[in-house]
Amino acid sequence: MMRRFNRRSRELGLTQSQLQALAFLVPREGINQAALAELMDIQPITLARLIDRLEEAGLVERRRDPADRRAVNLYIGKNASPLIDKMWEFAAETRRDALAGLSEDDQEVMIGHLQHMRMNLISCEQEMADKAPQATKPDLKGNEE
Repeated sequence: MMRRFNRRSRELGLTQSQLQALAFLVPREGINQAALAELMDIQPITLARLIDRLEEAGLVERRRDPADRRAVNLYIGKNASPLIDKMWEFAAETRRDALAGLSEDDQEVMIGHLQHMRMNLISCEQEMADKAPQATKPDLKGNEE
């Protein structure tokens, strides 16, 4: 599906990662960069470079968080609307291609199963994170805590 989507979306002039960042941002305008990086499961520095390019193109705006001057919140930029509409159109076309020949009931069941699988994997990741030993931090004297 991703390959098919990428072929369609080449005309938009953005990378898959840039489109993904926009797709995650659209329903979460005002999110800070760190939270968006976490959602996308990428390193904050990687997201920062993506956002730099999107900002240069007028597709994303960075605004200081009024409650935390260290934080930067992200918003859809003035040039993004037509591109985002096209992105969703390509996504819908790709989804239709992938689901062709399946009844609506079968589509709903399959999507439900995929969502269930995703939640299982998220749960497994959380369990692993909870079980991971916490790194020890040196105190100010250089001793291990």
